[in-house]
Amino acid sequence: MNRLPLFLDVKARRIGVIGGGPLAARRVETLFRAGAEILLAADELSHEFEVLRGKFRRGDLADAEIFAGCALCYFAPEDGAAPDAELLARARAAGALVNVADQPKLSDFIVPSVLDRSPLVVAISTGGEAPLLGRMLKARLETLIPAGYGRLAALAGSGRAALAGKLTGHGARLRFWERIYDGPIAEMALAGDEAGARAALEREIAACEPDGSPRGATRRGEVYLVGAGPGDPDLLTFRAFRLMQQADVVLYDRLVDPSIMDRVRRDAERIYVGKRRSDHALPQEEIGELMVRLAREGKRVLRLKGGDPFIFGRGGEEIEKLAEHRIPFQVCPGVTAAAGCSAYAGIPLTHRDYAQSCVFVTGHGREGPIELDWSSLLRPRQTVAIYMGLAHLAVLMQELQRHGADPATPVAIVENGTRANQITVTGTVATIAGKAVEAGLRGPTIIIIGQVVRLRDTLNWYSPKTEAKHGDAKFGDE
Repeated sequence: MNRLPLFLDVKARRIGVIGGGPLAARRVETLFRAGAEILLAADELSHEFEVLRGKFRRGDLADAEIFAGCALCYFAPEDGAAPDAELLARARAAGALVNVADQPKLSDFIVPSVLDRSPLVVAISTGGEAPLLGRMLKARLETLIPAGYGRLAALAGSGRAALAGKLTGHGARLRFWERIYDGPIAEMALAGDEAGARAALEREIAACEPDGSPRGATRRGEVYLVGAGPGDPDLLTFRAFRLMQQADVVLYDRLVDPSIMDRVRRDAERIYVGKRRSDHALPQEEIGELMVRLAREGKRVLRLKGGDPFIFGRGGEEIEKLAEHRIPFQVCPGVTAAAGCSAYAGIPLTHRDYAQSCVFVTGHGREGPIELDWSSLLRPRQTVAIYMGLAHLAVLMQELQRHGADPATPVAIVENGTRANQITVTGTVATIAGKAVEAGLRGPTIIIIGQVVRLRDTLNWYSPKTEAKHGDAKFGDE
């Protein structure tokens, strides 16, 4: 984030606008709506200013004190012309922060695209790099956020003072408003019944318990077992994101990318529970006990797991513990590593000409290498995806050959799949172990075995920085 987003109160504050064209007129109109005292300086004014009479005061560019008292100053040159450097210097010398339209390098702040549902306001900025993209996103949000959300925000504002005197804890207020926003009072406000919504809100405030719950209700905790996918936060499901915003506490491990943790509710408690091979910050049994304890305290617990929790993610073990103690839970699946990593490596797991089936196996058991059904893995026209197999890669490849696998069978290893530091190494059953060592792979990885790996050369579409740097180790022994 190169610039700090802020919402600034400019009521009765002097703001300068330099320019007399349509862009300057739009600046004046926006500032007037925000309550600013507007000082406009221009030699000539375009016809757009005719409807703005009385909303600004004219200034003289020759006046040495023109920028005195200005908190901000907007320069709105037409057709991208460079502003007068001396004027810019004078504005900054007077203490004003400066914006130059469409010239971010000359600006102290950026003017975002604004979706106005007052008091709800959404601002979108691309840091001056792609203003048209910001306006396009604003247009999309116009359809997703109807005007009724402004009424809902105003309703909430009307109840804040009364609620603050009754609920002093942040968590209690949070639970109260989540219940309101997700219930019939919000629906009344969105439908335009402001009086009915206000009366219902007053009743809810009067009747709520100190913890924010309805009077007489027992606060009950719950666990959300959520798959975070292989790494790219764009692969999170809508439901996963919604649950991430509801949680009071989050249990996460090494495979959850920091960019995904950034999308968890800001004030949620975060507990790291480890999960590196043979090095767990918290043993599996203790993770289950911790979830039970937190839920019994009335907390909404987010158990965030890389990939999909039910595919080699021990999700079944964890919810067995919850079911045993009758803790309410729900499961949100995620994009599993084999699907995500293969797609980002340009390797389809199935293909009519190469593979009509795909098998997922784990290469790591409780005590080390797992004993696999080798004959079932060696069927023709089949793709094999091995999870957690890097530590025992040489043994796995030797066993495949010992049970009859063709040493020339293509193999790919995808490390940090779907992330910016993704690396893909390709080889064969005979050569891949050595190439993995040569590439310095450390995990997390997914191993893909089968003829579909040959399609990577033509289907590879994802170009992370590390791929360009390291390249691929190719098939064979060259």
